[in-house]
Amino acid sequence: MPLLPPLLGTGRVPADQSGGTAPDGVAPDGPGAYDDALDDAELRTARAALAQGRRQAARSLLLHTGDDWDRRGHRLTVLAQEPYAIAWAREWLLAEPGSADAGVLFALAQVHRALCGKEEPDRAREACAAAAALAPADPTPWFGLLQLARTLGPEREVLGVFAEVRRRHPEHHHGYHLLLARLAERPAGGRGAETHEVYDLAELAAAEAPADSPLAVLPLVAYAERYRVLAATGLAPADPAASGHWSGPRARRILGNCFDWWLEWEHDEHPRRHIDLNHLAFALSCAGRPAEAAALFQRIGPHATPAPWSYAHRDPCAAFREARARALGH
Repeated sequence: MPLLPPLLGTGRVPADQSGGTAPDGVAPDGPGAYDDALDDAELRTARAALAQGRRQAARSLLLHTGDDWDRRGHRLTVLAQEPYAIAWAREWLLAEPGSADAGVLFALAQVHRALCGKEEPDRAREACAAAAALAPADPTPWFGLLQLARTLGPEREVLGVFAEVRRRHPEHHHGYHLLLARLAERPAGGRGAETHEVYDLAELAAAEAPADSPLAVLPLVAYAERYRVLAATGLAPADPAASGHWSGPRARRILGNCFDWWLEWEHDEHPRRHIDLNHLAFALSCAGRPAEAAALFQRIGPHATPAPWSYAHRDPCAAFREARARALGH
């Protein structure tokens, strides 16, 4: 695999983080909206059981997920956010010290707590290292380290950890999203509006991925992440539709390619596909293409996601509803 382009410079932009959960007090648009579980009914069932102290459903869910790495990472990340996850995973590890599922759930729960300021990051890193030792082929413990590095670590750590994730699963969907979010925060260095390393990396990753891979949408994710940074630093309007960010020739080409790819995509079972659908709908809405956006909103249904609708510190529920109403003519 070719090496990733280097990250240049040292500055970082304090901006609203990508890929988070909906803010407190945001009313969902319907069942499943702003739920990190998305449309995974088995995951929601296991999570509800875990919250009630019933653990077997989560244990069985992880067992049957197997080495579907994107689905495994998605499910473990959501389960790890439950308040009781860390206590249960600790008990599970005591009962089965060699359990890779227990080890990685405990590690990701520690990561979640560290990112919320409730745990020391070094303890979370130690838990991820222990989980990685239990399952050397699993990218998920390394993904936990990537979550920490994306927010707390220097860029050399981000690149090093991402390389370990990618070595185990070259198409790690969530891992690429975190990398692009961090890379988008690099300064443009006085180059043109459509010239930034995050766009180059996203297009390279999309080109190298298999034809049916959802990584095809990465260039649009890169544009959304870059807008997030520009708006946070006052270099773009807080209204993305008025920013002109998606009006340049490169943006129009990327948007056309991604929409055409979606029209032909036959593998509609990826666990994080609704995140891609929301990015597509967001970009089409911002580019003033309501008819095409309408098709995406129909496919999204109730599964709105906070990112990218929350970018520029907007209320994601209101932003999603406004864009959807405009596209559907309501």
